[in-house]
Amino acid sequence: MADEGDFGRRFVLDAPMLARAAAGGYARALDVGCGEGRFCRKLRSLDVAAVGIDPTPALIERARALDRDGDYRIGRAEALDFPDGSFDLVVSYLMLIDIPDLIAAIAEMTRVLRPGGALLIANLNSFTTAAQPDGWTRDADGKLQFRIDNYMDERADWVSWRGIHIRNWHRPLSTYMSLLIDSGLQLRHFSEPLPQGGDPETVARYRRAPWFLIMEWSKPGG
Repeated sequence: MADEGDFGRRFVLDAPMLARAAAGGYARALDVGCGEGRFCRKLRSLDVAAVGIDPTPALIERARALDRDGDYRIGRAEALDFPDGSFDLVVSYLMLIDIPDLIAAIAEMTRVLRPGGALLIANLNSFTTAAQPDGWTRDADGKLQFRIDNYMDERADWVSWRGIHIRNWHRPLSTYMSLLIDSGLQLRHFSEPLPQGGDPETVARYRRAPWFLIMEWSKPGG
């Protein structure tokens, strides 16, 4: 998972996520689960004023150290400490898979969006999370295969990333879509991005079983 995560951000997700953010002409953004603030810094390169929140103090400290002029705060997606309609863009970049209470997180992200604003989501593809923790394996003949099982069963699995264990949630795509629709949001973009460069062997695996998806949802009004 470590290689896939690093590869995904650099060669799969960053360009299309930034393209969606740039196209919207947004002024103020919230990056929910900002980690070390990497995407906040990229948003600021587009002249978008970005606020980053994360529940892990060490990551917020690192974000502040890397970006002295940035706005980074400790906070959780399930209880956002902002008034209604505070942002015209809310970003969830590989964060929803870490959230046990998905219902509260989506409700809160929708609440802090102004009417006419957008919720921009990058997430692991549900086919991918249904393959955790085994993923790519070799059969008895040595052929590389991608193993998906129990797709419809929501669950949390422990996976390894950067030498640490992380709890990732698997949910079928219908769970995400239903909650977002029920929040009153309207889908205006959906894609399963392919790599734009990188190691050819890794690129070939992404073409066989895409790892990520990107969704952009708008809040009616404005």
